[in-house]
This record gives sequence, structure tokens and C-alpha cells, in this order.
Amino acid sequence: MSIQYILSGFAVGLLVGMTGVGGGSLMTPLLTLLFGVTPSVAVGTDLAFASITKTAGTVTHRSRGTVHWDIVGRLCLGALPAALVATLALQYLGPLNASIGKVIRYSIAVSVLLTVVAILFRGKMLAWVNAKPSRQLQGRGLVAATVVSGAVLGTLVTISSIGAGAIGATLLVMLYPRLTPAEVAGTDIAYAVPLTAIAAFGHWWLGSINWALLSALLIGSLPGITIGSWAARAVPEKVLRGLLAMTLAGVAVKLLH
Repeated sequence: MSIQYILSGFAVGLLVGMTGVGGGSLMTPLLTLLFGVTPSVAVGTDLAFASITKTAGTVTHRSRGTVHWDIVGRLCLGALPAALVATLALQYLGPLNASIGKVIRYSIAVSVLLTVVAILFRGKMLAWVNAKPSRQLQGRGLVAATVVSGAVLGTLVTISSIGAGAIGATLLVMLYPRLTPAEVAGTDIAYAVPLTAIAAFGHWWLGSINWALLSALLIGSLPGITIGSWAARAVPEKVLRGLLAMTLAGVAVKLLH
């Protein structure tokens, strides 16, 4: 089974390297649907997986100067307390309970669908914002919206392990349309590091991390991400994102049924 986990980590890493999104959106449903891992353990293990891989990504983006730390701070101001509250709620309700597992499963499905929307309509949403500068938030309104967005993402990520990638990047594009794609990616990855780390620590406290599974996924994902990053240059981005959106939509439907 460990070989299958390594291959799964490689496949997900390959897609993440080629598209820039889809880590949690693919990994968590893959673990629950293909390998029968309970939803709470799949979420906890994927959060630990994300915290490690995103740390490496943050180091790279920091060296390139593509992280806006002021925005990272605002997102964390909302996301980190929300992650703690969501963890305590899971502890109170019982994360390994069958009924709570079903709620987590549906939360994963909803998060996956939101990711599909973010992937397909990100360009149109950005065009809508840029069409009229008056639609762009400024000052305290922008700060408040960023903190609230962080809180929403913190809750989603803690419950389903999904949201810090495509959904987070789309919110950044809507709130800060002047950021370059590299700055959006760097800022999105940087704020996700403390968020996934806290959420993963919470799931460790709840006993919902499979360490052997985590190790196998990391072994497969690191070369997968490297190869995918190189392959991305040869495949049109629209084709990749379309395939990813179709895959995620099928995953969401399967989770709901």
C-alpha cells in the first residue's frame, strides 16, 4: 500500500507543479475515495503534508521578493484564530465520529466545487474588477475584507484541508488586482504556511494524522512537483486548468453521492 501512496503523492505533485493548484483539492478526496482513509485522518494528514511542502515554496518566493508580508499578516489575522476555533469545534464534536466524518466529507465536496469555480472563472472575475476601479476596495475596507477572507479560508482549510490554493489565490486577485501572478502565488503560499501548520498541529492533537502515510506522500510528491514544473512549459495552461477543473468536478460529485 505504501507504494500506492508514493505513486499518489507523485501524481498529485505532478499536477500541482503543472497547474499551481490542486494539492489539497486532489489529495484529500483521493485518500478518502481511493484508499478509504477516514475523512478526518485524510484532512489531518494532508494539512501536515501541505505545511511541509508550502514551507519550501515560501523560501523560494521570499528569495525572489514575491511575497507581500503586509497582506500575509492581514490574512493570518483572520485565518489563524479561525483555525483554532475550528479545531476546538472538531474536538468538542468528536472528529472521529461517523456523523462528523460525513460533515467533513460534505465540507470537502463544497470546497472542491469552490476550487473549480475559482479555476474556471478567475480570469473573468479579475476582468470584472479591473473594468471599474471603483469596484476595488481601498483603505480600511480592504484591510477588513482581507481579514474576513482569511477567517473564511482558515475555517475551510481546517475542516477540509482545501481552500488555501486556488480559492485563496482567487480572493487575492479580487482584493489586490495589481499584484503580479508571481506575487499572488508567493503571498498565497506564505500565509498558508502558518495556517496549515496550526491546523495540522490541531489535527495531531486530535489524533487524526497518519505519519506513515504522510512520509509516503512526501517521498512521491517532491520529484512529482519538480517534473511537473518543467512539464508546465510545454503544455498550454488553459488545457491543464480545464483538465484539473473536470477532474475536481467529478471528485466533488463522487463525494456528494
